[in-house]
Amino acid sequence: VQFVESGGGLVEPGGSLRLSCVASGFTFHTHTITWYRQAPGKERERVATIRPGGDSHYADSVKGRFTISRDNTKNTTTLQMDSLKSEDTAVYYCNVAGAPYNEYWRKYWGQGTQVTVSS
Repeated sequence: VQFVESGGGLVEPGGSLRLSCVASGFTFHTHTITWYRQAPGKERERVATIRPGGDSHYADSVKGRFTISRDNTKNTTTLQMDSLKSEDTAVYYCNVAGAPYNEYWRKYWGQGTQVTVSS
């Protein structure tokens, strides 16, 4: 099992970034996938979740600004982030839904991708 995140960077407030995650080693198309983030000194939190069929859910803090999508043919999920705020600064990870609480899946965190929102 592997998750490889990419697309992070430094962006000014109000800007946009598009994150990608390529997964391997399991049946991607049958799993609900979640983007998580962890800011310095804070716990990892759920950002956005997408079910195999495409239904999505968002944390209140990003609702209306972030859009999650997936391509089951490429084992890929993306997170389009618009109207970025300084409080969005964090390392972003993808994994299956519930991974932080699952003994199996929490072994497979990727390196994440750093998003820094600053002027």
